[in-house]
Amino acid sequence: MTGPFASLRRPFGPPDLKPELELCGIDATVLVQSRNDIAETNQLLTMALETPWIAGVVGWVNLTDPAVSDTIASIRATQGGRYLVGLRHLVQDEADPDWLLRSDVHRGLQAVEKAGLAFDLLVRRRELPAALEVARLFPGLRLVVDHLAKPSIRTREIESWASLVGGFRHLDNVVCKVSGLATEADWASWQPQDLRPYVAEALGVFGSERLMFGSDWPVCLLAATYEQVFQTAIGILRDLTGKEPNAALSDCAVRTYRLTGLVPV
Repeated sequence: MTGPFASLRRPFGPPDLKPELELCGIDATVLVQSRNDIAETNQLLTMALETPWIAGVVGWVNLTDPAVSDTIASIRATQGGRYLVGLRHLVQDEADPDWLLRSDVHRGLQAVEKAGLAFDLLVRRRELPAALEVARLFPGLRLVVDHLAKPSIRTREIESWASLVGGFRHLDNVVCKVSGLATEADWASWQPQDLRPYVAEALGVFGSERLMFGSDWPVCLLAATYEQVFQTAIGILRDLTGKEPNAALSDCAVRTYRLTGLVPV
């Protein structure tokens, strides 16, 4: 977190996020891990336990650990463990683009599925073929493609990304998060129309029922405020579908992360 990322080099917590949620009329949110670190997962679960509007946590465990099932069970046995709704690994940072196809990773994903948790796929175009294979191999595992798999909006390249994302069209166990797009565009000069073709492509693949809004806060602050991200995504979805994007705002997340009983009424 240096150079252009230096503004993120500080703690961010619920007091920072609450006014952003209130400004956008958001009642509840899901926290998602940023480090491959169980200590961070436990910290996020404690935040959820202490904060009424945190509905769930997507944490991290070592998928390659033979004892991964026991690790998941021990986390869920903690006081805040009921807020664990999914897991994620920073797959985009692995040197091997086929990391998701390793046998020890598959053993870990089997444990995630058995535990009834969702798994977030933080992948780029490079890792998309492996992500597609995982989706086919694990039809019972609920998968979330984060940030539309990070298309190269800055260079306006769309065809190679779209050809891969299209593979998820008939895989009903996979949903896609409309998030992290402003930071894939030019941070200083992006406009909503820069993002629109990519959201339109995702809508054509997943349909409105399988799209989920995500803020990517606080990382989004490199390019936009929370409100700008929210208003841009909702505006694009409203224009493309001709209706209010309730599915992306809440329904998809509640269903995928099984938030029933955790989301405040």
